[in-house]
Formats: sequence, structure tokens, C-alpha cells
Amino acid sequence: MEDFDVVVLGAGTAGETLALELASEGVRVAVVADGLVGGECPFLACMPSKAMLHSARRHRLCGGPDAEAFREAIAWRDEVAEHRDDSAHAEELARAGARLFRGRGKVSRPGVVEVGRLEIGWRDLVVCTGSRPRLPRILGLEDLPCWTSDQALSSPELPGSLAILGGGAVACELAQVYAAFGTEVTVVQRSPRLLSRESPWVGELMAEVLGSQGVRVLTGRSVLGARTTSSGVALELEGGGEVPADRLLVAVGRDPNTRGLGLEQLGIATAGPLKVDARCRVEGQAHVWAAGDVTGVAPYTHTANYQARVVAANLLGRRALADYRAVPRTVYTHPPVAAVGLTRERAEEAGVEVVSARVELSEVARASAEGERIGRLELVADAARGVLVGASALGPRADEWIGEAALAIRAEVPVEVLADVVRPFPTYSEAYTEALRGILRELRAGVG
Repeated sequence: MEDFDVVVLGAGTAGETLALELASEGVRVAVVADGLVGGECPFLACMPSKAMLHSARRHRLCGGPDAEAFREAIAWRDEVAEHRDDSAHAEELARAGARLFRGRGKVSRPGVVEVGRLEIGWRDLVVCTGSRPRLPRILGLEDLPCWTSDQALSSPELPGSLAILGGGAVACELAQVYAAFGTEVTVVQRSPRLLSRESPWVGELMAEVLGSQGVRVLTGRSVLGARTTSSGVALELEGGGEVPADRLLVAVGRDPNTRGLGLEQLGIATAGPLKVDARCRVEGQAHVWAAGDVTGVAPYTHTANYQARVVAANLLGRRALADYRAVPRTVYTHPPVAAVGLTRERAEEAGVEVVSARVELSEVARASAEGERIGRLELVADAARGVLVGASALGPRADEWIGEAALAIRAEVPVEVLADVVRPFPTYSEAYTEALRGILRELRAGVG
């Protein structure tokens, strides 16, 4: 048995980042990977989806034959995704001094992980095993050859029609991609609106955006059953009607990968996400940590990187505490959605006395110059403290300028200071000025 200071289960975003940080400081690190080193983000999720969204937008602007444009988009997607070859990532770990073990890792007893017939000893264990696509309980669904986002973002197929189950970020992004290349897309969402975790207006505007691009959006509709047909699949809807399609894409969320890791040997429950404290240490454990999707905190690559850095700092003796108040949430459609902190509804549920203001981006000079008509920014402030606690935006490049709100929330910058910031003209960030002035007026008037 070979002993290490730290054994990392999983080599996705969090595991790779953590191993590189620790190995660069001379820590003896072993990484156990039963999938691609680097995880899904560079190969099957973030990067290929953004490449496809970029190509889809160009195709909408330039036109041309759909099939030819799609083949070009697939070629670009696969180049961006490094043709799903993780050798460069594995080599980077080796250069940093980390040891990579390929295979499924499982805790056999405290302090020991098994990888096949090998035993690896650890002082500290970090679980970074990510998440897997969730399959809803729908009659007949298990018997269908449905896609998850992994298959959709690695397949060369351009279906004539596509049914998408779900209305979150993945569903919206892929609906826009396939519709741009001529696929008849239908999105079926059980909730009353798309992007149901955001403010209601966000989902309503997103439905308007997708509808204008040819996507059929069905919200508030449950699927009772699914079956194969001579041409593909069909979804039976509650209340009557069917959605036929050549292909079915299931995008209803993801579940943490906690089962089959042997964590029960350490007294750790694996029925859901691993519960961690502010140091990202698994609750009730002195030497077991977790980072990334497996914690269930926020399913984003930037969260995984952040938690990995927090774990690394603590393992290196530099006490660090995670703060999730200002983790951005993004949907990379065109125009994109970006949000951070609390929505007005969540703030009120939490008992915060709020002041909020909205600005239509059509009122901003940059939108006039670019002919953009759809877009909005909403800011939410704590009336008692006079600081921002949330921001939601849908509009051109909102994923970039949401950073101002993220910093303001994290640093608790007073609204008076934010309202006095000089922003360049003409940019979409000028929407902040008008929204902040509106909040400031209400705060000064004592309106909660």
C-alpha cells in the first residue's frame, strides 16, 4: 500500500484544481479518476455548449444551409472540447507532482481507498465526484434511448425534431442551439415557467426569447408517459395531447455522485449531497472534505473551483471559510441570463425588508445603438442595511456585467457608493446607475 497526504476522489473541475494547488505546495497527492481528467466541463458541458451557442448565434446572423452549418459547428465544438482527450490534463497533474490512478475509487476502511486491487492510504480524503443527470420517474422513460446533455453535446446528429424535458439552464441553452440549425424544438416544463428558481419575470422573458426563435415552450405541463414510435418518441401530456419528436433530451437536473464510494465505512450518509461546513469539511468528519457538485451547494464550475481553493487553503494550514452570498448564476443563451444573491421573492421569504428597482435595457443607449429590444435588470437591496442582496438580469452580455453586482453583494458596498460610481457610456452597465438611483430614492424616503 502506498501512502499519501491527500487522496482526491474524482478528477473533475474541483478535483483537478485541488490536486494542482496542493501538489504545487509539495503535498503528496493522489487523484483517483474513473472518468475524464478535467471532468465534464471542458469535454461534455461548459466548453462544448458555449462553442455550440456561439456557432448557433453566428448561423442565425449569417444564414446558409442548416446541415452544412451544423457540421461546421460540430467540428468547432469538438476542437474546443479537445476531442474529449484528457491526456493534456493528466500530464499537467503529473508535472505538478500529483499521482493519477485510473479507476473507480472506494473507501475500504478508514484511511484506505481501493482502486481495483490497489490500496492507497490517506491522511485526508477529498470527495470531488461531481454529479450525474437525473432521470425523472415517467412511465416508459427508462425504455427510451433518450439523450442527456452529455450525449447531445458529443453527438454529430442533427435531429429533425427534438423534445426537451426540463426548463432550466441546460434545456434553454440546447433548445436555442438546435432551433438555430432548423430543428423543431419543443420544451416541456412541469413548473409554471422556465428557470423556476429565478424571479418570475426572468422565466417569462426567456420563454419570449425562445419563442421568437422558433422554440415551442410548454410550461405547467406534466408528462404522464413516454413511448417509442416509428419515427422516434412521443410524450403523453397530462390534460391530453402528445409531443412527438425524433429525439428526446432529458434535462431536469442532476444528482450528486455519492453512492458506491464506500463512504458508509466512515459513517457518512450518502442519500443526498454531502453536507459540508464553511471550511468545506464533511460534517462530523475531521479528515474528510468535499468540493463541487457533490456538495449540492451550487452546481457551477466556478463554485467547484472556489470550494477547491477553500479546501486547499485549509489543508495547507491557511484557515479559509466559504461565502456563497455572491455566487453568480448564468444561462448562456442569447441574450444571456445572469443573477447573483437573492431574488426579491427569496429575500422576502427570508424576512428581509427589501427595496427593489427595475430598468428595461431598451432605455439604455447601448441597446438603441445595437437594436436590442428585450432585456431587464432588477436590483434588490436590504432596506435596513442599505446594501444590495441580489441582482437579476437578462440582456446582451449580462453574464459579463453581473460581476459588478457580485462584488457589491460580497463586499457589502453601500448603495450610496454604488449609485455614485461613474460607468462608461454607452454600455449596458449604465442600467445599474438608473436602478441604484431608484433604490436610493426609496431608501432616503424611508420606503421599505
